[in-house]
Amino acid sequence: MQEPTTRENPNEDGLVETGRRLEGRRAVVTGASRGIGREIALALARNGADVVINYRSSDEDADDLARVVDELGEQAWVYSADVGEMDQVKEMKRSVEKHMGKVDILVNNAGINRDTMFSKMEEDAWKEVFSVNMNGVFNCTKVFLEHLEQSTYPRIINITSIVGQMGNVGQANYAASKAGIIGFTKSLAKELARKGINVNAIAPGFIETDMLSGVPDEVRKKIVSLIPMRRFGKPEEVARAVVFLASDDADYITGHVLNINGGMYL
Repeated sequence: MQEPTTRENPNEDGLVETGRRLEGRRAVVTGASRGIGREIALALARNGADVVINYRSSDEDADDLARVVDELGEQAWVYSADVGEMDQVKEMKRSVEKHMGKVDILVNNAGINRDTMFSKMEEDAWKEVFSVNMNGVFNCTKVFLEHLEQSTYPRIINITSIVGQMGNVGQANYAASKAGIIGFTKSLAKELARKGINVNAIAPGFIETDMLSGVPDEVRKKIVSLIPMRRFGKPEEVARAVVFLASDDADYITGHVLNINGGMYL
């Protein structure tokens, strides 16, 4: 790993980030190859953290992200694993230990949706969403807890969703899995507080990602009309919140769900 240096890194908005709030820490970001996960990994690296880039199938996107992290002067380790499979997560942990050491920050971001009206929903669509969205959070937290218990600055940050707070037509499986993450976060925060491990969640609203890009224009306009700020969120806005919760500035925050939704759900 390169020696850390103070540098200025412009992000995609042209804003300059000069802080190194996470200097010397290591983070695992699940589902990091695209969308919100990619921006989270970049934001952590810009703030001095080495990053494990977990992904399931987007090899090219993951490798490209690793190159960017390297250019920022931080170490990146790319690892393909289905977080819904415990054995694969255990193998990922062993690989991380061998190549990077123990981690301080776990960002459970990986998530999928299989949207359809409940009356038409097949059992496989229910199980697949829960396997990644809920079981993935359990598996990664269970496996990396040993690392976090030994860290000086341990953080668990779970990415849930506004849909888990207010529900949504055609997303009963997705909403239930994301609501489960909120309950998991609050319960685990109480259990792990005595060990000095902060556990928080972020609930993004409607963010400009691949998941939203396929929504028809008329539906997009209707959604925007329900958002007080009259726009969709940006992945980097979620990423900045992750950096905050991972930093020392959030030392006395645990069990919290941080809403990033433009005022759509209060």
